[in-house]
Amino acid sequence: METLDKKYIETLENIKSTIQNSEILSRYLEDEEEEIYKELRAAYEPHIENLHNEVALNNPLQLVTLEDKLRDEGFEGLYLPRILGYVVLRGEINDRIKYIRPQDHFKDILMSICNSNNFEILKLRVGQAVQIGFALSSDIWITSLVNSISNKRVKSFLMAQKLERYRDQSIRLTGLVKFRKQFETLNYQTAEFPTTIHELKHVAPSLKSFIVYRSSKEFDNTSINPAIKDFVENMDFIGSNEYCEIIILAAKSLELDAATLKSITKSLDQIRESDTVFEDDFFDILNNFHKNRIPDSPASAERLARVVTRKVKDEVTEYFNLMDIINANGYADEDAVDATRAYYDSHEGLSVQNECLRNTILGYFSIFMKNIETRAYHEYFEMNKTFVAYMSIFSNQQFNQSVKDISFAYIKKLKKVYLDKRGKDYQDIKKFVKTTFLDLGFLKEKQIVEFFKTKRKKKVD
Repeated sequence: METLDKKYIETLENIKSTIQNSEILSRYLEDEEEEIYKELRAAYEPHIENLHNEVALNNPLQLVTLEDKLRDEGFEGLYLPRILGYVVLRGEINDRIKYIRPQDHFKDILMSICNSNNFEILKLRVGQAVQIGFALSSDIWITSLVNSISNKRVKSFLMAQKLERYRDQSIRLTGLVKFRKQFETLNYQTAEFPTTIHELKHVAPSLKSFIVYRSSKEFDNTSINPAIKDFVENMDFIGSNEYCEIIILAAKSLELDAATLKSITKSLDQIRESDTVFEDDFFDILNNFHKNRIPDSPASAERLARVVTRKVKDEVTEYFNLMDIINANGYADEDAVDATRAYYDSHEGLSVQNECLRNTILGYFSIFMKNIETRAYHEYFEMNKTFVAYMSIFSNQQFNQSVKDISFAYIKKLKKVYLDKRGKDYQDIKKFVKTTFLDLGFLKEKQIVEFFKTKRKKKVD
């Protein structure tokens, strides 16, 4: 974790001082009424929230330090229930819907709440977070935490949050999804950059998730550059698959400064020249990004291309020479289509290189279909010719099915907008589907008839 900037520390101290000198706190300490504590929350939690939001936006690597400082008793437990929810959701989970590693920050925040003089009030706001956090944790970890507490009331509360129903994996997943939805509009993600190979193995999943999250929003990631540069230049990581994944992901996902890009290029060159299996590893990494639904776009491809030098004569250079043409001309351009065909035909159909190319083009198609408006359906009709060209090149059933799925999803959207069956728009869409979808094998004739069939409303007696 990074140390907190001086300006943030000063803001924190001012908030704490204001809380401790407030008339509301004086009344609360005298009466210890829940309603007065609610007044305290209403008066000061917005200030803490504003600071937390500012740090999350501009200096996300300092978030854990900020949250640790909020454990100070001078803040009276304010905002800790919200932070508890954040830390529960930050942990990476495995296929069994369990934390990949113990969540120490979750433990620290929870213990601060449990040891707070205001526990009886705070516990009313943390039940669901504790339940989900315990559901994702191991029994041994929970038992160790609970046994470290001497207060019987606190211990009883915690044990009541370990719900039997969450032993069922499917119910555990449902609970996590529902809890996560409560925080989906909030920015609370942070990361820990490792300094040793042992740490790298543990934090790689959460670090990759953090990079993807930061790239998916219009954030200023300037503050992250130094940490990425230090990570890239740690030669202890060379040869690690996790290291390659992270530097490639960072290069394609984030706008990095020139010094960091130069460091990534240098490291990749070193690996490419010394690692005889790097070519396959590189394409496997890109394919895994696609499988894990990490967004791809012409912009991200261009960013990655900047760190791939062409002096090394290998498959990576050949692939990016093709991507240069596609990204410069646009994938719908004839020269780009011809270059794609030549590259694809020079490799085995099921090679990792061809799989990567199919995934990349499909990612571009998906972006187009996601962004096109219903009123621009004629643009889709025209773009479909490009879809067909690439389907012909790849001759791959899975690729064709994916193109069908994104195309049919758009047609369904059109059908909901253009309701007048006698109108020109409706008739144009129907004609296109009847000819094109049938020719491409997307739908059978009977399915097309059924799709455009008018549903009769049942008569009410």
